[in-house]
Amino acid sequence: MRRVSNNNNKTAALCSGAKKRYMNEKFIISSDSTCDLYSDYVAEHDIRIVPLTYTMEKGGALIEAKDAFTEYSQYVDFYKQLRDGGFSRTSMLNYDHHFLHFRKLAEEGAENVLHFSLSSGLSTTAQAAKDAADDVMKEYPSCRIFAVDSYAATIGQGALVKEAVRLRAEGKSAEEAYAAVKDMPFHIQYVIIANDLYYLKKGGRVSAFAAAAGTVLKIKPVLSFTNEGKLTVVEKCKGMKKAFSYALEKMKRFPPVEEDRLIWIVHTDAEEEANELADMVEEKWGYRPDVTIMGPVIGSHVGPGSVSMIWRSKERRQD
Repeated sequence: MRRVSNNNNKTAALCSGAKKRYMNEKFIISSDSTCDLYSDYVAEHDIRIVPLTYTMEKGGALIEAKDAFTEYSQYVDFYKQLRDGGFSRTSMLNYDHHFLHFRKLAEEGAENVLHFSLSSGLSTTAQAAKDAADDVMKEYPSCRIFAVDSYAATIGQGALVKEAVRLRAEGKSAEEAYAAVKDMPFHIQYVIIANDLYYLKKGGRVSAFAAAAGTVLKIKPVLSFTNEGKLTVVEKCKGMKKAFSYALEKMKRFPPVEEDRLIWIVHTDAEEEANELADMVEEKWGYRPDVTIMGPVIGSHVGPGSVSMIWRSKERRQD
């Protein structure tokens, strides 16, 4: 089981040295928390995260928490609460959150920032980030902020952040990295397999009738992102194995780019099923995907028991 590290001493040391490194690094990498990267990776690469919040409603009680888990058990507990009847509401980051985040970076001496946002097709977060970046740059002309719309969420957004980390390590500037990643979202293929239609119904993605019928028939809805960054249902499979077969068939039609080996699986407390899909991919392509667990914000809308996969292809996504 891949776990999230909670090495507080390491995290504190990395953060305390951040100001000193600003002038030496090519640029600062920033994202909202819907990129679903583990806390140890974020600390190791000094990624500046703006956390979203969620509110868990259970038994009449409301508990607000940040999307900032540091232990694998916290993810599992979140999905257990959903399974036990809890309902999670999420809130998007507004202009003020982004403005304070960017201004803090500018005040600390950051001269170049590359920031990644949740898809504009899902929320207003990306536009709020761009507006706040423009205003902070007016106040701090020496700080340049490149705001990137991921046209995705969770590991699709996380893949862009990881690519920026790689490019920075190669010595690329923020402008060069921005040019390299801004077209990348349209070459990331998605297979998002929800366990049932209940949470999609709550989010208005499917009708109540379709959700009820799908539950009876054990339908696994398969979703993907459009080029506008909106979620769309592309297939309905009877059972998880059929959904996995659909995923492998789609990989055959849009094969992964072999040079970078970007294949990534994320689940919502369905680790066994996620590893089953990873086994199938490894057998077919000779490469085992990373397997991680999804954070609470996007997980609130997908629900427990889901398995999703992304990979980069030379072809543009066509969903």
